Amino acid sequence: MLFLAVLGPGFITANVDNDSGGILTYSQAGAQFGYTLLWTMVPITLALIVVQEMCARMGVVTGKGLSDLIREEFGLRITFVMMVLLVLVNFTNVVTEFIGIAGSLHLFHVSRFVSVPISAAIVWFLAVRGDYKQIEKIFLIASVVYIAYIFTGVLSQPSWHDALLLTVKPPERSAWSREYIYMAIGVVGTTIAPWMQFYLQASIVEKGIRVKDYAASRLDVIVGSFFTDIVAWFIIVACAATLYVHGMGAIQVPADAADAMRPLAGNYAFLLFAFGLFNASLFAASVLPLSTAYTVCEGLGFESGVDKSFKEAPFFYWLYTLLIAGGAITVLVLPDSKLVSMAIFSQVLNGILLPIVIVLMLLLINRKDLMGEHVNSRLFNVVAWATGLVVVALNVALIFAH
Repeated sequence: MLFLAVLGPGFITANVDNDSGGILTYSQAGAQFGYTLLWTMVPITLALIVVQEMCARMGVVTGKGLSDLIREEFGLRITFVMMVLLVLVNFTNVVTEFIGIAGSLHLFHVSRFVSVPISAAIVWFLAVRGDYKQIEKIFLIASVVYIAYIFTGVLSQPSWHDALLLTVKPPERSAWSREYIYMAIGVVGTTIAPWMQFYLQASIVEKGIRVKDYAASRLDVIVGSFFTDIVAWFIIVACAATLYVHGMGAIQVPADAADAMRPLAGNYAFLLFAFGLFNASLFAASVLPLSTAYTVCEGLGFESGVDKSFKEAPFFYWLYTLLIAGGAITVLVLPDSKLVSMAIFSQVLNGILLPIVIVLMLLLINRKDLMGEHVNSRLFNVVAWATGLVVVALNVALIFAH
């Protein structure tokens, strides 16, 4: 009962991770490189659990959001720079959610000039007119729909032997081309997105979870992380078994992934993939701008929260509104040929920003005066530092790769 009471922030945050950008990045990874990026899912899952648990623990112990702590401990200048970078990266992510909405409904012959404005209005209304408990229930129901991708993976009839083998075996050195490294950074960036850490900690603070309830909250984070990465694994498998095996290669427009599955894996796989993409995009289009608005308001000391009225938190609601409106308008003016490349680029930007966020988190969570007995263990420090260093190494390798 206690677990069900605190279920929400960890499970929701991890699942929003499988948003439009995530689905399109995993789909592209499978379509372009087959099963050869599956091995990344094992270390990424471990890193995701550690990074998310650190955030949840800081939220419970300090009762403050991550951007709030960054401002208090590192000063306004560093916080302002961090907030600007986060808004820029998150804006590209919001654009990607509307790309997913447009792409999924295009499969059912709905024009993006209809689907995107209507969806933007629904998303805006959800937060502005709902309260946290109502919104959380909607998000939890939406999270369950991700099971559709597991069914899609099974229906696509993959080579289970190859998929399982390449989950534990990295590829040969010769496979590490510039395109492969770029996609690997995108996979890391979409799975451990910087905005997730800010959103999770803010959600835990808003939910009022206390230290004595923390064991259940930690379980929420772990279950969410495993579930989201199992879904990601099946998305890569589904596209590797259909698009890659049949030589279709890179996806050009969002509809390609689902459309190409219809003759290869049947109508059910097509419908599940298309519906899953729409659900994920709408789900994340609600959470991502919300996360950004929370983070910036916390960091700069403005009132925030969906339980506040427009008059009580004007900056929060205006930033939320501008992100949604800007994301929707950008998708309406982008040419079709740029939609998928824009989606993957947004996830690579996540990967570039991620090490900075991890370093700031590590500096905070290892302070005894802040965390008391709840500072990081040696194992958590090793995993978190290794995650940051590996992502930096991938970014450097991308610069010098051919």
